[in-house]
Amino acid sequence: MRKNTADQAFVRELNLSSVLRLIHTQAPVSRAKLAVITGLNKSTISSLVEELLERNLIHETGVNSIGAGRPATLLEINPQAGCIIGVELGVDFVSVALTDFLSNILWRKTADADPAEGQEKMIAQTLGIVKEAMTVGKKTGLRFLGLGLATPGTVDLNKGVLIFAPNLHWRNVPFKEIFSQHTKLSIFIENDANAAAIAEHLFGIARHNRDFIFVFAGVGIGGGLFLNGQLYRGGYGYAGEIGHSPIVAEPSQNVCHCGNRGCWETYANQYSIIQRVQARLEVKRSSIIPKLLAEQNAPLSIPLIKQAADCGDQEAIESFAEAGRAMGQGFAGLINIFNPEMIILGGPLSIAGDYLLSPIRETVDHHSLAGIDQQANVLPSSFGTDASLMGAIAIVVNDILTNPSHAERR
Repeated sequence: MRKNTADQAFVRELNLSSVLRLIHTQAPVSRAKLAVITGLNKSTISSLVEELLERNLIHETGVNSIGAGRPATLLEINPQAGCIIGVELGVDFVSVALTDFLSNILWRKTADADPAEGQEKMIAQTLGIVKEAMTVGKKTGLRFLGLGLATPGTVDLNKGVLIFAPNLHWRNVPFKEIFSQHTKLSIFIENDANAAAIAEHLFGIARHNRDFIFVFAGVGIGGGLFLNGQLYRGGYGYAGEIGHSPIVAEPSQNVCHCGNRGCWETYANQYSIIQRVQARLEVKRSSIIPKLLAEQNAPLSIPLIKQAADCGDQEAIESFAEAGRAMGQGFAGLINIFNPEMIILGGPLSIAGDYLLSPIRETVDHHSLAGIDQQANVLPSSFGTDASLMGAIAIVVNDILTNPSHAERR
């Protein structure tokens, strides 16, 4: 009897999740249409919808009077179901956002960070901004649905531990324990590229795609592999570390932060672009970049190089193009291996736009197998530099869509 009760509860949770996800993707939608799509009978649908209403995850929004018969009440996700805190821990910055259940940003803050100052200080800085978000969240009167943290590196999802972040040189950081202790919220930890892929699938340009790859490009390059409708994690949960795929074997090449040589990301990350520009300036090529550096009294950065490119500076444009061609070689390999419907570029380097995307696409056309290259679109992220921040929100939303009973009844 006990097993039968547990089985019934499991099946109901599956049905509850299925209905909530359909409302999330198909809204506004009627109970009758939900019954047709799911194959569940109308009384079961009514019971499931009633529970979702009680949990405040959906709300009724007008009627559909088109067609014969009685007008149908329509259902949508309730943005006021609660608020979510999203945290993106970058290598040299921290970004925190507070959103509603539909990922609309209510408050946000970004701050520069220096990993050289140490892990403890960077985490303390992050927790300080999270507390600011919690203060704002409490004023909204909405319940907290959870906190999502997107971080570079490999993550043990079950334990909520960062296993290794090469570009931060951090190992075995118990993020879930730390953030849970300081916030008392439900905590979800995810690799930054995986989180961004989930965001694109839930809210972005990949909502209707089953096979796509998200490439997060910044200090490092990471990949979120969304295959056959699911995020692919590999045998031990660490799939997607595409930036550390070796593409050059010569021992004279620069050492990657992971300790190896010839890693793809050393030729296509933001440091590689800055190094290309510096090399060009050292041979005194004509460029407006020295003038911009003097005027802004700022170090050489990707935004400044992008500013120079927008002014027609050929050294900036060609530096982006060289990195784009290196990036395109990696994209071509991903296309040949996985045959995705699209590859999405996001993260800090996405601000370069077509300065990167055009050479990436040209290189993909050249290096992908004939026929395969034409099937995969290379597109910019819906969220640009905020891809992983929105991913941190998305992993909380995804948990509720999967486990609606985690949300308390009204």
